Amino acid sequence: MVLPHPLPLVPAPVSATAREGRMPVSATTRVLGSSPAAAQLIDAVERRTGIRLSHVDAAPAEIELFVDPTSSAPEGYTLEIGERAVVVGADEAGLFYGVQTLLQLLRQDDTGWALLGADIADSPRFARRGVMLDVARHFFGVEDVKKFIDSTSALKLNHLHLHLSDDQGWRVHIDSWPRLTELSSGTSANGDPGGFYSKDDYREIVEYAASRHMIVIPEIDLPGHTHAIGVAYPELVEAPVMNDNLIADSERLGQALPVAGESYLGWGVGHSSVRIHEERTYDFVRDVVRELAEMTPGPYIHIGGDESLGTPQADFDLFAERATAIVVEAGKTPVAWHEMGSAANIAEGTVGQYWGKTTPEGTHAEEATHFVERGGALIMSAADVTYLDMKYTEDFPLGLTWAAIIDVRSAYEWEPTAVLDVPDSAILGVEAPLWSETTRTLGDVEQLVFPRAAAQAEVAWSPQEGPERGWESFRVRVGALAPLWKAEGVDFHPADEIPWSER
Repeated sequence: MVLPHPLPLVPAPVSATAREGRMPVSATTRVLGSSPAAAQLIDAVERRTGIRLSHVDAAPAEIELFVDPTSSAPEGYTLEIGERAVVVGADEAGLFYGVQTLLQLLRQDDTGWALLGADIADSPRFARRGVMLDVARHFFGVEDVKKFIDSTSALKLNHLHLHLSDDQGWRVHIDSWPRLTELSSGTSANGDPGGFYSKDDYREIVEYAASRHMIVIPEIDLPGHTHAIGVAYPELVEAPVMNDNLIADSERLGQALPVAGESYLGWGVGHSSVRIHEERTYDFVRDVVRELAEMTPGPYIHIGGDESLGTPQADFDLFAERATAIVVEAGKTPVAWHEMGSAANIAEGTVGQYWGKTTPEGTHAEEATHFVERGGALIMSAADVTYLDMKYTEDFPLGLTWAAIIDVRSAYEWEPTAVLDVPDSAILGVEAPLWSETTRTLGDVEQLVFPRAAAQAEVAWSPQEGPERGWESFRVRVGALAPLWKAEGVDFHPADEIPWSER
């Protein structure tokens, strides 16, 4: 077997050296390890190769997996593949990520399946490495979300942001406000079918994500993007406020304008707002946050804050102050889109999510910086490089173009700490959002997400100055993921700029 150069790994490890030779993998290969990572490895190898590895409780074994808290940084691991393979995780997450690297080194040649020889030491650059799935514009069921978790966590992404509400639909059951799912979950954008998660569904997603070391961040978008709330509870939401862009976009796309009390099937934004001065609005926010917090073991509740064009600034400021305080009272850290940084008194420690461009426009940089001034930090989701719903090319059949046309190289070649004038320590990490206006199926989602999610995963995980941290290396390494993605049924886009491997 000719050793590939560089090793076909995404994201690029901190340190990786190829060894001569290979470790054959067959039905007699034994796996030692009591961690869930061992079972996940055995299942993944069988899906890819048809070979069922055997699990043993004692040495000797060809593949050994174990945790040693002194071995590396949090989420880190070491991997040695010679005559046998040994993966040592600093913690259970590190062991899981080491297994993902092991799976990327599994290759087939004329003599059968084998692991490429390697010595690897690895740990993440950023603790926060995320992806967002918009289930409000189009709904995706539990099994689809699980598959999305599998394919994104394999890239060492560790946060799943679920956009659970928007003008087009409400997607999670709330006991204290049952009409949200009774009346506001039945449709999606373009009049497509809707859906929602029962509390058991939501818990199942959270637990499944946790088994892949992924934290779920639920988002209820407020005070704008709230037309669906008004369909269920008209007393909570103002009448739609039209704006020039909404009218022009609706005309261009042939979509009806929003009408109070009726399901909205278009894509336009900025027309909805909850009633800021009604105390019942805050009863609603408090109940929703409380019920989400009870179901969400992770530390975050995302409360939106973007594109509230129908909300006067003074009202927006009041709402931001009260809503972030409600999240804190529920024992969670509030997260909000960067516009909420325009409010002076957001709760201390609120995390901002920056979705402006890599060259900030208007007041975006000032708004984002305010989160840091209030003792919080930032998640970088620069729309012109990280938004996975943007088209790859002008004629790509899925996606939009308002932020940019984002080919794989554009998604890769950016630096999260270079966008805003804040200390590097204020950047928690990166999140790549997938908005679902144009995606009706999980296959549509995967076409837009892969391979660009791999680019974002490397930006978030790998050392900025690492030896393989460059486009020419990345394009070869991500191309080598094709056999793995095919085996896992990932419907990736075979972008022309990538040399895709056959095996």
